[in-house]
Amino acid sequence: MWTIEPSPVDHPDATAVMRDYLEDVAGRYYGRPATAEEVDRALAAEPADDLVPPSGVFLLGRAGGAVTGCVGVKLLDARTAELTKLYICPAARGSGGGSQLLLAAERAARELGAEVMCLNTRQDLTEAKSLYARHGYVETEPYTTGRYVDHCFQKALL
Repeated sequence: MWTIEPSPVDHPDATAVMRDYLEDVAGRYYGRPATAEEVDRALAAEPADDLVPPSGVFLLGRAGGAVTGCVGVKLLDARTAELTKLYICPAARGSGGGSQLLLAAERAARELGAEVMCLNTRQDLTEAKSLYARHGYVETEPYTTGRYVDHCFQKALL
């Protein structure tokens, strides 16, 4: 069983797991291990400084005391939250942690006042797309643009 709790984005555990997340997704995108410089650039380009109260939250997942994943939620407007940075460490994949983090993120979004959760993902992140579909997310028209926005999803939280 995982424990999932809010964490400051600048806590060492949070910065370490976000770095792991970026190494993973960048490596998959490039088809090779990401370099430290590429990860540093990605961290600078997409800081997590908006994942803080009162309009956001960053959650750390732990199993057996070790950080095993993370997820962020931020309000886009008064009724819409965005899910971001959902990540499960490779050794913890298949343990149900993705579902637990997703459900915790939905609870956090409701606590922020959101009625709808949206997210975007890349074509190559097939297991993420499957997770979202299993939890009732439906593909929608893009709500944002960007180099890594291949698919957008949303779900009513009410």
